[in-house]
Amino acid sequence: MKKCAICGKTAQTGRKVVRKGLPKKKGGTGSKITRSSKRKFLPNLQKTRIMIKGKAQRVYLCTKCIKKGNFRKV
Repeated sequence: MKKCAICGKTAQTGRKVVRKGLPKKKGGTGSKITRSSKRKFLPNLQKTRIMIKGKAQRVYLCTKCIKKGNFRKV
């Protein structure tokens, strides 16, 4: 499983919800949930080469960690 090398961020599980009916604010009786299916929320991981303990390694980093810049690029 892919994982951020710095913060350890991985995929999270969740649900995809399908709603049916006209909302109350549009004049309906309210929207109801008809079905929900499981899904994964994947983090935005990028493959980069960084220095880990003095050695160059190719690892996955999430874009939040890349923006922070808490690593040394090779």
